[in-house]
Amino acid sequence: MRRFAILSCLLLASAAPVVAQPVPVAAAESSSARLAALFAQSDADGLKRSPLGRLFRGDTSAADQLGEFLTDAYYAAEKRAAEAELKALAAIDRAALSPDEQVSYDVFKWTRETDLAGLQPALLAATVPRPIDHFFGFHTFLAELQSGESVAPFASVKDYEDGLKRHEQFALLLDLAVLRFRQGMKSGVVQPKLVVSNMIDQLDSLAGGGIEGSLMMKPVQKFPASIAAADQARLKAAYAAMVGGRVNPALIRLRDFLRDEYLPAAREVPGLVAMPGGPALYRHLVASNTTTSLTPDEIHDIGLAEVARILAGMDAVKARVGFKGDRAAFFQYLRTDKQFKFASAQAMGDAFRATGKRVDAVVGRLFDTLPKSALEIRPVPPHREKTDAAGSYQGGAPDGSRPGIFYYNAYDLPSRSNYGVETLYLHEAVPGHHFQVSLAQENEKLPAFQRFGGNTAFAEGWALYAESLGPELGMFADPWQLQGRYEDEMLRAMRLVVDTGIHAKGWGRDQAIDYMLANSSMSRTDATAEVERYIAIPGQALAYKIGQLTITRLRARAQAALGPKFDIKAFHREVLMSGALPMAVLEAKIDRWIAERARS
Repeated sequence: MRRFAILSCLLLASAAPVVAQPVPVAAAESSSARLAALFAQSDADGLKRSPLGRLFRGDTSAADQLGEFLTDAYYAAEKRAAEAELKALAAIDRAALSPDEQVSYDVFKWTRETDLAGLQPALLAATVPRPIDHFFGFHTFLAELQSGESVAPFASVKDYEDGLKRHEQFALLLDLAVLRFRQGMKSGVVQPKLVVSNMIDQLDSLAGGGIEGSLMMKPVQKFPASIAAADQARLKAAYAAMVGGRVNPALIRLRDFLRDEYLPAAREVPGLVAMPGGPALYRHLVASNTTTSLTPDEIHDIGLAEVARILAGMDAVKARVGFKGDRAAFFQYLRTDKQFKFASAQAMGDAFRATGKRVDAVVGRLFDTLPKSALEIRPVPPHREKTDAAGSYQGGAPDGSRPGIFYYNAYDLPSRSNYGVETLYLHEAVPGHHFQVSLAQENEKLPAFQRFGGNTAFAEGWALYAESLGPELGMFADPWQLQGRYEDEMLRAMRLVVDTGIHAKGWGRDQAIDYMLANSSMSRTDATAEVERYIAIPGQALAYKIGQLTITRLRARAQAALGPKFDIKAFHREVLMSGALPMAVLEAKIDRWIAERARS
């Protein structure tokens, strides 16, 4: 108890007021120079506040720090920074900027205004007391960071010493999370029971292997040859003492608290609609994730219309393959027939690698700017495969020194379907996330916030749009792979219905799962993981379809306006090479490009 009293004092003391530093912008400079100075200062200041942000950029100058991202001081500093930067931006004459600079101006303005909105007291009160969930929790993220298989390097003695210091802070943050959860128990701002149960399972997995079986001991199980034997022995003992004496006990304290105290207080209704401050928070999450002003009801209706359209495509596939039963029987056939199952996890990985080779051979048909970062294909690590999506992507280093990684999930292999290989690869890898992330961060002409920042609607909208390029890349010739394309698009359409259903209309978990099973061939395992994801991270799943519909609409507009002047490679370059843009900014950029091409 004394430990938690000390941590409580830390949270309160860390909220001591700090005078905000004005962003230095010389009045005599041109608008372009002032804008560049603001962006550079904002980036430098943001990295000072985020040691992990530096690490992800390959900067190890603060690799021994994690940052105090659970403290009141953290949120106060972020709010002051957003306010100061918006004030500085307003003092710059947008009309005096070049078209590309105006795009950057608009992206920066939208980003910081959205950040500031989320830092207002009412939304913080509905967010801060829920510091982790089973999908984006720092408990799993930091454990992976310490595994030697993430962005944190383990190549020198200093790297290992930095890792020990991060371990100490990791344990502290785990205990701080307990305090935040306790705050929520007092205010009624708590996680749903199923999210809590999933977190308990994750913590069991992370701590269950003891010391030697810990994910965080991997760096000392295989040292670089350049590290002397004496240092290896010392570091291995130090890591064992740290993991066994500090980190694992903190993981177990958090697990026991969640199991014994928090779970009974957690909410039964999964949606934000049932939580104090939840409806206002959901409206903010809808706006920030879709980058639009669409309401939950409007998005729900768009989803229903898209579900109906995609079902018609699935019915056409059913007729093409000669299946005689009804739609429900067709879905059950897709779920259960052995021809649609992988023989092994290795076979699953091999299928993705083979698809990658086919795509690489033809991707130049649609793109003339390719990333220099390599791509690797790996299985999801075992400790998070139960709750992870079917596929995911982790970006590489901007200089190409670390590859991008496409993770495929082989958990519960009998529930995974091989007809989704082509569409999942296009989404997560090439030309989906790997192109979008890599081309942005490798473009040194962009301000840092455009290279490394972004929004979900663009990133996931692009990846879903990338799936639609399959026929132009020679994919989906097999009707079963075409069905897989419809299945993936259906998933994103159903998300519009289900996410809003849960968080705005009071749908229950089982109701949401049943809806997804009725409108797709998803296995119950996948549908359950998807629904529990929407419950854990409200609003994020809406971004995919809204973003894709926008990009598809802009392409159709450009093709109609330009006719023979339309160049698909130039269109893709125009969409991708400014980083992840809010939808309104992207639309204005493409409209300007159309006008310029029409005049040429």
